[in-house]
Amino acid sequence: MKAITLRSFGGPDVFELVDVPTPRPGAGQVLVRVHATSINPLDFQVRRGDYPDLVLLPAITGHDVSGVVEEIGAGVTAFAVGDEVWYTPQIFNGPGSYAEYHVAAEHIIGKKPASLSHLEAASLSLVGGTAWEALVARAALRVGETILVHGGAGGVGHVAIQLAKSIGARVITTVRESNFEFARNMGADVVIDYEVEDYVEAVMRETDGRGVDVIFDTIGGDTLSRSPDALAQLGRLVSIVDIAQPQNLIQAWGKNASYHFVFTRQNRGKLDELGALVERGQIRPHIGATYSLTDISLAHARLESRDKALRGKIAIAVIPAEAL
Repeated sequence: MKAITLRSFGGPDVFELVDVPTPRPGAGQVLVRVHATSINPLDFQVRRGDYPDLVLLPAITGHDVSGVVEEIGAGVTAFAVGDEVWYTPQIFNGPGSYAEYHVAAEHIIGKKPASLSHLEAASLSLVGGTAWEALVARAALRVGETILVHGGAGGVGHVAIQLAKSIGARVITTVRESNFEFARNMGADVVIDYEVEDYVEAVMRETDGRGVDVIFDTIGGDTLSRSPDALAQLGRLVSIVDIAQPQNLIQAWGKNASYHFVFTRQNRGKLDELGALVERGQIRPHIGATYSLTDISLAHARLESRDKALRGKIAIAVIPAEAL
């Protein structure tokens, strides 16, 4: 099979297209013909060497799969050959999705929502699972609460807005002015231009000085130390950013705040819950750009450049896009 291999850590040009043996499923595993994958910040972080102790080179990376079951291993009962599936590979535990075929454990795979194309499903599996883990499993966002979503035009952020609205929350988000309409179309109730306005001041104005119940951090920086100023009493912060620099959290004590740090766990239940929301029309990923598998370097370069014109996700067509 064709696969994109990471031979060394570095810039987008380190990838190499190679022929490797097609894997075979073992007991409890499924072989999937990959139709589409996508790009996430995690992907370029792995490529540039942020996790050198967890990635054994040469490696096939990639963290989203949408495709069709080609073969099942012994003991598999939930899937049959021909089923359309989607999932996030078990990160740092085997080959990823930048290949024509992928083997995964049965328990992390879900049935692809029928209303999503493979490109759309592959653009939702990791970011959707991350948003679900953050807002539902960790923050326990509830009906009537108010949430601040940082980076509402990004891959995770635009899904988090939709998920929060499906729960029944009021959503405030930070985006640049050019993304105001996009964020509102995703369901945001209040948009803040982070380039010209301090988000803490804006949040306190929009909540009559109370603060928000939940802050979802997708941007890092000084968010951990500044967030208590924008949180209500007993507020919760959830961050998906690995922030290296120490931060002063003394203000969190006065708010009785809870901090949660999320690294997405894979399971079918989360995908099934997301799929139900998709089929109800409450969540849909936005694809800002599509590249072929052979143009993976270009896709990485564009996402890593923080292209201001890019919204939502970059999808990767592993089979020809016109066939999807």
